Amino acid sequence: MNKYAANLSMLFNEVEFLKKFTLAKENGFEGVEYLFPYDFDKDDIKSELEKNSLKQILFDFPAGDFASGDRGIAIFPDRKSEFQEGVHKALEYANHLNCERLTVLVGIDNGKFKKSQLHDTLIENLNYASDVLKNTNIMILVEALNTIDAPNYFVSNTEHSRKIIDEINLDSVKVQYDIYHMQIMEGDIIRTFDNNKDKIGHIQIADNPGRNEPGSGEINYENVFKHLAKNYNGWIGCEYAPLGDTVKGLSWIHNIGGKSA
Repeated sequence: MNKYAANLSMLFNEVEFLKKFTLAKENGFEGVEYLFPYDFDKDDIKSELEKNSLKQILFDFPAGDFASGDRGIAIFPDRKSEFQEGVHKALEYANHLNCERLTVLVGIDNGKFKKSQLHDTLIENLNYASDVLKNTNIMILVEALNTIDAPNYFVSNTEHSRKIIDEINLDSVKVQYDIYHMQIMEGDIIRTFDNNKDKIGHIQIADNPGRNEPGSGEINYENVFKHLAKNYNGWIGCEYAPLGDTVKGLSWIHNIGGKSA
């Protein structure tokens, strides 16, 4: 059976962040993820996790000024110190919240540097993060984003993600495979998953177009979920924008997601 984690950056926006944990539990989730915890006190988040018997599945390394358009800083030679400081901040939160997955958003190519410089900086920063986390059980994940929502994002397909992971060549660094982003960029979801499942450390979902609930768009999620149930034992993050009320929209998880009521 697939294991679904509620993405609290996207779901339950009817309430403030710290109240979302209870709603996640009440609606059958056993794990949660989100973009960033850093605006909240670690103890407050931990209290909500423990009160609701939830597992913290994933969050992202600090990724610059997200509200102003940053989608990561790991590729920029002039922001290496900022990224590396963020690694320690993320580790502090991850240790406190018992989180075993941290995602790197790499950044949008702003044209200031050669692509070779962006690549080399990304590899250097991933190696730095790996070294800092080497005595932990934390997995580092590299996520590709589509270039419709994030124009000029540096890593935008599974092949590029895989090349980066292969170059790092550490079991602790893997691909975060977001089906929504990769449907836009390449499609062929099941075959791409099969060809890369040895390097995939986490999956996220949303339908396309619209980035809404599974079953609302063009992706045959019923088949995708059946395939994942047989071939993947990790968590699946529900990182989608509900079309309406979050709770009403969760009917997909029983109708096509394979989870019993």
